[in-house]
Amino acid sequence: MQAGANKNYGFLLLILANMIWGGNFVIGRIGVDYYPPLLFSLFRWLIAFLLLTPFMVKPLKKDWKILWQHKSVLLLLAVTGVAGYNTIIYFALQYTTSINASVVNSTTPLFIAIFAIFILKEKLSFHQIAGIILSVLGISFIISRGSIDAFLSWSINAGDLFVLTAVFLWALYSVIGKKYSGILPGLSTFYVTSFLGILILAPLSLIEYRLSGVEPSFSIFSIGILLYVGFLASIVAFLSWNYGVSIIGASKAGVFLNLLPVFATIFAILFTSESLYPYQIIGGFIVTFGVLLSSRISFRVKKKNIKQNNISPYKAQ
Repeated sequence: MQAGANKNYGFLLLILANMIWGGNFVIGRIGVDYYPPLLFSLFRWLIAFLLLTPFMVKPLKKDWKILWQHKSVLLLLAVTGVAGYNTIIYFALQYTTSINASVVNSTTPLFIAIFAIFILKEKLSFHQIAGIILSVLGISFIISRGSIDAFLSWSINAGDLFVLTAVFLWALYSVIGKKYSGILPGLSTFYVTSFLGILILAPLSLIEYRLSGVEPSFSIFSIGILLYVGFLASIVAFLSWNYGVSIIGASKAGVFLNLLPVFATIFAILFTSESLYPYQIIGGFIVTFGVLLSSRISFRVKKKNIKQNNISPYKAQ
């Protein structure tokens, strides 16, 4: 009875994490009207870093030696996951809808599988190859808005291509995180990479301001946006995901990532002027089916590897 209750709790945590991350796309789309992308990303991680600091003194002292030994890995994680992925997503949301961005982002597991071939020396199964091809077709359908003429004339939304760039960075971040997940402590790694991301974003934000002259617009509403991305999306969702995965296992948890675009779509329709179009529904189904198909075999393999190597999942969006 207790085991069943724990599993239900794990499912709820995974749903909560994806609901918050889904909302992050919508909030991000609204937030870029108040803050330039680099400054927006800087504020997000600065808030997360400051909120975590009081709780990280002891863990950081305990983990400092192992963190210092892998400082180059931490820097790479900060560049790809903290400074790179989030900033490019916020930049992309100036040009595309949160619905499109979340659906394109849902191809992340497929790009992770591709990077895993080169970094983790994993092999792709037939199902994974078929899933990747299907998802590429789905993404192509979405960014072309279901029109062949859009491809022929190259009238493709630049924002969708920026999201794809962000997905590449996040996939690289995830594979590197997976490679060192049995070595680097999850929370301390997240904390240190957040700090490194701040150091990277601070001078870039200054350059952004000097070149664009765009100033942030502070209000109760816009500060609420910062608290959402800095506290809920960066800390609450991160902890919910990791605790949820620890309860039900990484192999089963991966499927829950498909809820992210669902929540993003619901929130976008409810709270913004975005509309859901047929090409997004069709493309989204193709992408989701491709992800599920590619995961069909890898779930069993990952589950076995996790038991053998004591791999802990590493995730934050």
